[in-house]
Amino acid sequence: MSEPGVNQQGVNEQGVNELAASIEEFLADAGIEWEPGARDGEFVLTLPGEKKLKTVVSLVAGQDALSLSAFVIRNPDENHESFYRYLLRKNLRLPGLAYSVDKSGDVYVTGRVPARGVDAAYLDQVLGVVLEAADAHFNELLAIGFLTSMQKEWDWRVSRGESLRNLEAFRHLLEHD
Repeated sequence: MSEPGVNQQGVNEQGVNELAASIEEFLADAGIEWEPGARDGEFVLTLPGEKKLKTVVSLVAGQDALSLSAFVIRNPDENHESFYRYLLRKNLRLPGLAYSVDKSGDVYVTGRVPARGVDAAYLDQVLGVVLEAADAHFNELLAIGFLTSMQKEWDWRVSRGESLRNLEAFRHLLEHD
């Protein structure tokens, strides 16, 4: 027989529920739309960006901690060493979070903090850091890891008279003399 409030897996449900309630309250107050994720205590939200149009974030309220994960960019096509070195240098300036890579080479911003340290101020701060990490360096990451693909798309669009609007930020790298 387990303790009251502790399920068969030994998880303190009250702690998870309190953290989840805090997250839900913050998201409502901040006007951030979200939907439940596949895991218990998971909130999936989308933050708008400027360079990267949107960043999908997963917040998971656990027994002792809040876990966070946000997709940044897929595995680069080229210049892997420069690409990952760039990210590692940026890790030095990410408070409480880090760039990480999954087995496919796709890049995420991830973090895990004790549940007792999570409040509205912290959630506001950490989501700001996530958005900055995913959005601010997005064009640099594209230029390092996908320049050849972008050059092919640019040339194809020019040859067909198609719009170059989505590649405009890279004109200085792609336009031929």
